[in-house]
Amino acid sequence: MVTGEARRGLLRPWAQGARGRPGPMAAAVVVVGSCVTDLVSLTTRLPRAGETVLGQKFFIGFGGKGANQCVQSARLGAKTSLICKVGKDSFGNDYVANLKKNGVSTAFVGQTTEAATGTASIIVNSEGQNVIVIVPGANLFLNSEDLKRASDVICKAKVVVCQLEISPAVSLEALKMARASGVKTLFNPAPALADLDPQFYTHSDIFCCNETEAEILTGIPVGNLEDAGKVGRMLLERGCKLVIVTLGAEGCVMISVEEPIPKHVPAGKVRAVDTTGAGDSFVGALAFYLAYYPKLPMEEVVRKSNCVASVSVQASGTQSSSTM
Repeated sequence: MVTGEARRGLLRPWAQGARGRPGPMAAAVVVVGSCVTDLVSLTTRLPRAGETVLGQKFFIGFGGKGANQCVQSARLGAKTSLICKVGKDSFGNDYVANLKKNGVSTAFVGQTTEAATGTASIIVNSEGQNVIVIVPGANLFLNSEDLKRASDVICKAKVVVCQLEISPAVSLEALKMARASGVKTLFNPAPALADLDPQFYTHSDIFCCNETEAEILTGIPVGNLEDAGKVGRMLLERGCKLVIVTLGAEGCVMISVEEPIPKHVPAGKVRAVDTTGAGDSFVGALAFYLAYYPKLPMEEVVRKSNCVASVSVQASGTQSSSTM
């Protein structure tokens, strides 16, 4: 199912003529992050500890927060480049082919013999909720030398996106490289670390986290919009310029140094089939709009990104449900 808004072209803005299009050689959206092969099982309900349940379907897909976000941006029309590392194995070879198929530059996708391609074992119930176990593998072998080789593409981007499924020090270095060249930085602290390096806050132009990540980072449980606002204020105090707390079906709350009163941006009501990767669709869309529509009001950028994420939860899989 695709919403009326999607059909009108709001999810593929190239049809309307984007502004600020980069030169032919530059990638507008550069993502430094993870590639993970998803091993997905669909069940009626999630198993309890020690319990075995019967599943209805199994499939292998492409995931990893970095790749998911990059592919979503590319599908919306962005010129993208992914800086990552996969294993020199069948999963890695398939992943490189998948990125090329989606129009993502693989110039800085490295393959290593030191570890297998990262994997995620995902169980999804009939309500679309999930539990996930990730084995990072080759993702943790992305290093400073890889970033140096990609420095030109990082420094000429419109937006650089980072997360925490690779070594945090590498993500932070990428954010610093981008910042030093005046490139807008978008940081998604996932999976969250309670002892996150304080420099992440000061080097992120946009800091985007969900309720769970927000609680890990601040110690504040996020059960409603007011809680999300409290978290946002605390993160601003740590040095963030703009904070977005995503709230699943409730949309998100945004707060910034310029507009310190929390603002709720609701999401459209849809029936969720699989919420896996919805947050990555949101971040990928956010990166696209920031890169190609830099003068669009931030609330509108967030509203459009909510719409992209809402469409993605109506199909199974991570990248397979990304909005075209």
